Amino acid sequence: MPTRKTNVVAPVKAEAPAIKTTNRPDEWKIEQGMSGAVLPVLDMTKPKTKELAPQVFGPLTKDEKAIKAVGNRDKLFAIERKGWTGFVEWENYPEKKAAAHKLLTAETFPPNPEFQLGPIPGTNPVLPGTHWKMWHHAIGGELENVADDSWKTVLKEKHPDMLHLLQFPYNGEPPKRLVTSKDITPNSLHFVRNHGGIPLINKDDYSFMLDGLVAKPRSFTLDDIMDESKYPRMKKTVTIQCSGTRRIEQILLYPGQGDEVPQAPWAEGAIGNAEYVGISLKKVIKACGGLVDGAKHLEFYGADTYFKDDNAMNYLVSVPWSKVKANEVMLAWEMNGEPLPAIHGYPLRIIVFGYIGARSVKWLYRVKAIKNPSLAPVQSAEYLYFPQQVGKHNFKMTDGIQIQEMPVSSAIMSPWTKQVCIHKGKIRCKGWAYSGGGRWPERVELSADGGFNWYTVPLENMSKKRKWSWRVWEYELPCDVEGWVEIVARCWDNSLNTQPPDVRTAWNWGLHVTSSCHRISVYSVNKSKAITKARLDEFEEKNIPFGPITVPLAFPSQTWDDYHKFWKENDPRDAEDE
Repeated sequence: MPTRKTNVVAPVKAEAPAIKTTNRPDEWKIEQGMSGAVLPVLDMTKPKTKELAPQVFGPLTKDEKAIKAVGNRDKLFAIERKGWTGFVEWENYPEKKAAAHKLLTAETFPPNPEFQLGPIPGTNPVLPGTHWKMWHHAIGGELENVADDSWKTVLKEKHPDMLHLLQFPYNGEPPKRLVTSKDITPNSLHFVRNHGGIPLINKDDYSFMLDGLVAKPRSFTLDDIMDESKYPRMKKTVTIQCSGTRRIEQILLYPGQGDEVPQAPWAEGAIGNAEYVGISLKKVIKACGGLVDGAKHLEFYGADTYFKDDNAMNYLVSVPWSKVKANEVMLAWEMNGEPLPAIHGYPLRIIVFGYIGARSVKWLYRVKAIKNPSLAPVQSAEYLYFPQQVGKHNFKMTDGIQIQEMPVSSAIMSPWTKQVCIHKGKIRCKGWAYSGGGRWPERVELSADGGFNWYTVPLENMSKKRKWSWRVWEYELPCDVEGWVEIVARCWDNSLNTQPPDVRTAWNWGLHVTSSCHRISVYSVNKSKAITKARLDEFEEKNIPFGPITVPLAFPSQTWDDYHKFWKENDPRDAEDE
């Protein structure tokens, strides 16, 4: 892009006189809320307000004696199964869990980076996953190399333009320009939200167990369930959406729970649409003689290691039998005509249609029939939707609604917020719309005035309607005005559900499900206006970039002759006193 030539004047070197002050150098920034993490808490419970300093982390400690007492970690956490790299089976071995807890409490770890009340790093990966890497190393054994192996898998299987929000456990989304470039998301561009490392499993060594409250518990290999004479295959186009999609909108306005793993700063790309092949979980339960003793939930076990409150465990969640009974839960081994990528759960994963992505467990090694929803932390302590007046100071797990079906949502992929749009009366927009639970987008609407007037996206500008799938759309939005405008998108599904109007109505302590109308601010420059066209032509003739708009005009906006002519032909500058 051409740039203007300017005369460079060497700065005058002069020592500023020392100022005696009690202010910090960044005092102004702190006072304006740009470094909220260091602001003191104001205690107003007594007649005089008191400032409470935020927590300060002390020196890191490590109790080598306690760590040594645990024993040989390579033996304690050795490989579980032939052909399963990076897998530790925790759930049947309380002694392993106890040993891991001792290791995790024998040392202190550095704090996570503050990314909500402080600046989000301008790096890719954005966040490193400091704690999770160190926890895996602290356990050692089969987990020692998981972080490095997982990153190698990311680099091998994902598109080079992926945005890596969290390096480990891996959380990544495609850039906006590629999110809706196709109705079916290519495997390399499908978002990933992993909760632990990526186990590397050989197909020939793979099997999973179906047990618990079933008549005849048994183990299944991949070849077993791929036998079409026993299990009819399913092929479904399914959208998987993370409950953190568009979380950045909540974070930037109203920060909340701050763990870097559950609360990665997702934008609009934590959603993907793919075609899966597999079988209905219902058929496998039938092969085990069906459920017994009042079983009402199916609990899924993932081979990845998950950490919570200084404890190690496998990734566990559950869904109700009614969902499975309706043939809406799939055991999938194929994604978009290819074997599942390792990063997406190879060789077998769960796909739960219309539910939060967290229920679609990867690297499945066990399905257990149980009576009640899983008590595992991911189900009972996380992925909860809290009331607005619930937060760090007063929340209980039972205050939250367990998130299952995803609500209706939509997002604008182009243009981007704060972008300048030069147009001739219409701003070219594109994006996606989705509704969970078997509902689908019926109508997408756009507004160029903050939500006062709405235009309907024509059906021919939307992708195919499917029960479990998103719809991508494009529309040239009429916009006559110039200057800053707020473009808003909203979706109506077939049940006439639509989106809350703004982010505040969607805010919750866990920062989940930003389902409010998607709003972006863009600067409208309407070239159908004569004055605007003439000014833009002048920029082009002088070979001066128009952006950014905040840079002062590089040439006079009006000649003095024209200026004087105007006042001769119009009223004087000052009103006369008659």
